[in-house]
Amino acid sequence: MTTALASRAEPGHVEENATKSPGRWVRPAVAGVLAATALLYFWNLTASGYGNSFYAAAVQSGTQDWKAWLFGSLDAGNVLTVDKPPAALWVTTAFARLFGFSSFTVLAPQALMGVASVGLLYLTVKRTSGPVAGLFAGAALAVTPVAALMFKFNNPDALLTLLLIAGGYCTIRAIEKASPRWLAFAGVAVGFGFLTKMMQAFLVLPAFGLAYLIAAPASLGKRLLHLSGALGATVLSAGWFIALVDLWPTDSRPYIGGSDGDSLLELALGYNGLGRIFGMGGGVMVGGPSGVVSGSAGGNVGFGGESGLTRMFGASFGGEVSWLLPAALIGLVAGLWFTRRAAGTDRTRAALIMWGGWMLVSALVFSFMSGIVHPYYAVALAPSIAAVVAISGTSLWRGRAHLAPRVFLSLMIAAGAVWAYILLDRNADWLPALRWTIAGLGLVTATVVLVGVPPMRKLAAVVATAAVLTVGLGTTAFGVETASQAHSGSIPISGPAVNDPRGIGSMGMDEGSSAEIGALLAATTTKWAAAAPSSQSAANLELASGKSVIGIGGWSGSDPAPTLAEFQQYVANGDITYYVEGGRGGPGGGSDEIAEWVADNFAATTVGEQTVYRLLS
Repeated sequence: MTTALASRAEPGHVEENATKSPGRWVRPAVAGVLAATALLYFWNLTASGYGNSFYAAAVQSGTQDWKAWLFGSLDAGNVLTVDKPPAALWVTTAFARLFGFSSFTVLAPQALMGVASVGLLYLTVKRTSGPVAGLFAGAALAVTPVAALMFKFNNPDALLTLLLIAGGYCTIRAIEKASPRWLAFAGVAVGFGFLTKMMQAFLVLPAFGLAYLIAAPASLGKRLLHLSGALGATVLSAGWFIALVDLWPTDSRPYIGGSDGDSLLELALGYNGLGRIFGMGGGVMVGGPSGVVSGSAGGNVGFGGESGLTRMFGASFGGEVSWLLPAALIGLVAGLWFTRRAAGTDRTRAALIMWGGWMLVSALVFSFMSGIVHPYYAVALAPSIAAVVAISGTSLWRGRAHLAPRVFLSLMIAAGAVWAYILLDRNADWLPALRWTIAGLGLVTATVVLVGVPPMRKLAAVVATAAVLTVGLGTTAFGVETASQAHSGSIPISGPAVNDPRGIGSMGMDEGSSAEIGALLAATTTKWAAAAPSSQSAANLELASGKSVIGIGGWSGSDPAPTLAEFQQYVANGDITYYVEGGRGGPGGGSDEIAEWVADNFAATTVGEQTVYRLLS
């Protein structure tokens, strides 16, 4: 079959034409995709308010204090940090410092990252498979529901996704001429991905390394040497900040939130690393931006549902990211099969190895994680799915004169239609005619492709358009609906706001603070306006007042910061005006004992339905 397809139509030989000068239609088409993406992500952006108040409060603190910006502190007084490294906060805080702190400046950087991700994915796929494949990949990413969610939200996942795509672009550039410089750039991108969301960034490394090892035009020794250099670049770009934190005197920097021993490395390897994969304490974990006990999560779809091979297709992840996944799996198998006898440096096969490896490793890790996992993590999976479908689909389309490529292409179209129907049927009351439209269109299109696409150019264009609509209508409709909704809290989800079959539409919603409390704290002049028994409560108080608030014990109340003795010293120094009761706390740490000490020594009053203690004499 490879011999029969050994032409410019054969999958695996597209690269000879992929980098030629583009037609005059390409630039307007790319501009249109980017403009549409910007419109989708920026439209009604501030309807979500501050999005995740936990990270928004850290941005506000970073605009008030340089050390808080550097370390990612929740409070400008630098008691403790958020439970993630601060790279995403560095970017958002810089934007807020330049243009002022507001809902727009908190959310706009993520929307810009989304547009940049779409553009960079286009450029990466175009280098191996041409502008048509690049446009499809970029557009598919833009309308993936979880992308439409996270590129309008202020979690770290937006920057992580952009950095991983940048790493993929650099890897493809490195493969072309066996360039150690471009491969090192890929390592730097992944290293900064680590400083964004820690070990999740490393899930792409096996795919990047394997693609380069197989396809780079250099001796095996040189390829291994280049990979060693790239690994060193990854370690350096991630490790400098870990070293900075460890070398900085602990009494003059904030406590590293989420860690047991005030260590960023321990946080990376434990709570935000192996603990996420294997669970902690028998698979049960408390804390993180969930504030809820989690582990294997049982049937709790806000925490991924049951772990296992089908998790990506289940109620939790399915509507977020799996719309094109069946087609991608079929296309990956087809693409690797048809390029099995191609030259070792074949770019299409190298691209399929890189994107397909990224897709498989990430999907399998997410599927079998027994620690804390949330559906929105899948945004880091979306670029690889879009790229695999685009590369394999366009390659098979070029080989449509032969039966075997037509069989695989028709299977991709049929699988996309069937799976879109199933996902839409889970929201049966939302646009009920859409699933039947996709099913009918898919049946007709898959049949026409299998029988043979008419040779006339205009008819072929009609069939190609029908194929794109079949696999893209469902995810586009769901993505646009997601982008039109306001989202807040710590576990945002995609899809329609009504008739949510997953039953988690309000899960993780941040508790707001009353106007009375905000006004009370805004009038204070102490280092900290107040203290509260968890970081979530403190974050809401900070946003309501514009002042610094101590989140005792971190997100869950279990971090040992501040200790009772430290808190008592703050009070004795006159550094805290109020203690505000309420919010979620957790076991351990100093949260409970501080609350008891405050209740035993200060008088309580009620402000806006919350109990408040004045700590100043």
